[in-house]
Amino acid sequence: MEHIRLPKVEKVRLLDRVFTKRSRLGTLYLTATHTIFVESEGGMRNETWVLHSLVFSVEKQATTPSGSPLLIHCKNFQVLHFVIPQERECHDVHVSLLRLSQPEHYDELYCFSYKPNVDEKERRQEWDFLDLKAEYTRMGIPNSLWKRSLVNQHYKVSDTYPAELFVPESTTPSVITGSSKFRSRGRFPTLSYYYKENRAAICRSSQPLSGFSARCVEDEQMLEAILRSNPHSDFMYVVDTRPKLNAMANRAAGKGYENEDNYSHIKFQFAAIENIHVMRNSQQKMLEVCELRSPSMSYFLEGLESSGWLKHIKAVLDAGIFIAKAVAEGVSVLVHCSDGWDRTAQVCSVACVLLDPYYRTIRGLMVLIEKDWVSFGHKFSHRCNHLNGDPKEVSPVIDQFLECVWQLMEQFPCAFEFNERFLITIHSHIYSCQYGNFIDNNQRGRAELLLCEKTHSLWHYLWTNRTDYTNLLYRPDHSHTQGLLRPSTAPCWFKFWRGLYNRFDRGMHPRQSVEDYLRAIQEETEQLEELLASHKQKISQLKEKQVWNCTPKSATLNKSPTAWVFGHDLGLANTPQDYMSSFLTISPCHLKTPRSSLTLSPQDLNKTYDSSHSNGSDQESGIADLSCRSPFRESTRDQDSDNAV
Repeated sequence: MEHIRLPKVEKVRLLDRVFTKRSRLGTLYLTATHTIFVESEGGMRNETWVLHSLVFSVEKQATTPSGSPLLIHCKNFQVLHFVIPQERECHDVHVSLLRLSQPEHYDELYCFSYKPNVDEKERRQEWDFLDLKAEYTRMGIPNSLWKRSLVNQHYKVSDTYPAELFVPESTTPSVITGSSKFRSRGRFPTLSYYYKENRAAICRSSQPLSGFSARCVEDEQMLEAILRSNPHSDFMYVVDTRPKLNAMANRAAGKGYENEDNYSHIKFQFAAIENIHVMRNSQQKMLEVCELRSPSMSYFLEGLESSGWLKHIKAVLDAGIFIAKAVAEGVSVLVHCSDGWDRTAQVCSVACVLLDPYYRTIRGLMVLIEKDWVSFGHKFSHRCNHLNGDPKEVSPVIDQFLECVWQLMEQFPCAFEFNERFLITIHSHIYSCQYGNFIDNNQRGRAELLLCEKTHSLWHYLWTNRTDYTNLLYRPDHSHTQGLLRPSTAPCWFKFWRGLYNRFDRGMHPRQSVEDYLRAIQEETEQLEELLASHKQKISQLKEKQVWNCTPKSATLNKSPTAWVFGHDLGLANTPQDYMSSFLTISPCHLKTPRSSLTLSPQDLNKTYDSSHSNGSDQESGIADLSCRSPFRESTRDQDSDNAV
C-alpha cells in the first residue's frame, strides 16, 4: 500500500479500443493487488479488475482537452485506455502502477497474499495432486534399461535441473559428472520421455562446450549409453533446435554442438528455431497488428506475415513432428538448444503431445507442463517478467507451446479432452502469479521459497473445475485420439489465434469455434429438459387432484391462468419431441385461436434471434442468448419446430 499515491480517482473514462467514440464513466481504484474500474453509468454496477502482476506496460500520453490518457497493456493481451480528468491525478496513478506492476522481491507477488477459503490441510493436499514419479511409472520407468539417479539430489551437479533424474542403466556417477562439466550450466543428457511401445526415448540437455575441437570422453560415453538403452536401433538422432548459423557462432565462444566424428552412431539435425529475442520482437509486431482499430484485410494479413509469428510456430511444430516420427519409428533422440530450457522444452513437449494420447487429456497436459517446463527449469520468472529485471530476458516461449497445442486442436478437434478455454486459463495464470506453480526459474529456487507451504496450486484448481474445460467434441475411441498424430504444417493449416490475442475486444465481429456452438446448444438442451420435467410434474399434480376434465380432442381448465390443449393421448408420448408437440400452453382468452396462428414461422424465429442478438447477446463470444430464441420463452411452439432448426 505504501506505493499507492492516489487510491481513488473519480470521473474516469474507459475508452472502447475498437470504437473510440464509446466510453464508460466510472471510478478508478488502486489496491495493493488490483486496479479496479467501477462504472457509474446505466444503473448497473459493472467492474473491471486487473491484477497488477498482469500489467506489462503503463504509458502516460500527452494531455488532451478531455483529460490525461493512460494506456495499460497487459500480459494476457488486454488493453485498457483510461482518460483521467486531471493531469496530476494521472501522474500519480501512472507512478503508482509502474511500481505496483514491477515487484522487486518474490514476497511481493500475489500468490503470497492470495488466500481463498481453504483450510491448511486442503491447501497442502493441492500440491500432492500431480506426482511426477507416478508419471514415469506410467511410462514404464525405471526398468532394466533406465534407472533413477540421485546424483543431483542436492543440486550440486546442475542447479537448474530437478533433484531426481532418469539416466541409462549402464551409466555411472563419474560419467554423469564428467558429462555435466562438458555441458552448458551442467545440464547433461537425461530422459524426458520413454516410448515403451518400442523402447525409444526422448532425452534432453544443453549444448556441449565443444568449441572448434574440444571433446569429452564421458559425454561421448553418455550418448553411447543412451543409444544402447534402445535395443531396436543402431543409431540415434541429435537435434539442435537452433539455426545452424547461431550454433556455429556459439562455437566461437567455446560452446557449439556435437561433432559427428567424435560421437559414434549419431545423426545430427538442425531445427532452425530462432532465439528468444527474435520471438519477443515477432510477437510484439504481431500484437501491434492486432491492436489496429480498423485495419483493412490486406493490411492485417500483410502485418501478420511480416511479423513472422506463424512462421515461428510452424518451426516449433516441424521440430516436434520430426522428433515424434523418429521415436515412433524406434529411434531415440537427444534434443538441446543453448541452455536447454527454452526451445528444448518446446519441441520435447510438442513431440510428447503428438506421440502420447495421455498428454491430450486435461490431467495429461498438466503433467506434461509440470514435467518438461516446471521441473526441468524453464525460466518462468525471467521469460514472463514476474519481477522487475532485464527486459531482454522476456520472451513468449511458453505462449508458443500453448499455441502449438491450439493449432493441433484445430486440425484434430476430436483428439483433445480439453478445450481452448483450458489453454487460455493456463496462459493467464502463468503470468498472473496468483498460484505458486510458475514462480522462480527452477525446482531449487521454488524449494527455497517454500512455495508448497505458502501458496496454492493451479493444477488442483483446474482439475476441480474441469467441466468448464472439457471439449465436447472429444471422443476417446476416435482414431485421432489414439496413437501418433500426423498433422500437416502446410501454410493453409495455420490460423490466427483470435481467442487468445483479441478475446477482450468485445466490439469486434464475433468469431466462433464449433465447440463453443455445441456448448451453447448443450446449455439450451439442458434448459429445455428442465422445462419438460417441470411440465410433467405439473401434469402429474393436476391428475392427482383431478381438477381438470380431458377429452381426446381438447382439454380446458376453468379458473386457471393457462389452458392445456392436447392433440392426442399423452400416454402415447414416449420421447421429448412427442411430448412437446402434444400440447400448447396458451391463455384462456385465446382458446379459440386457430392452431396455425400459434405457429412460429421462420421469419418470426429470425426476428426473435435478431432481437436477442442485438439486446442480450455476448458480443465477445458471438452467441446470442439462446434461451431467448426458445419457443417456450414465447409461450408457443410449433409441432414441427424440431425439424426446422
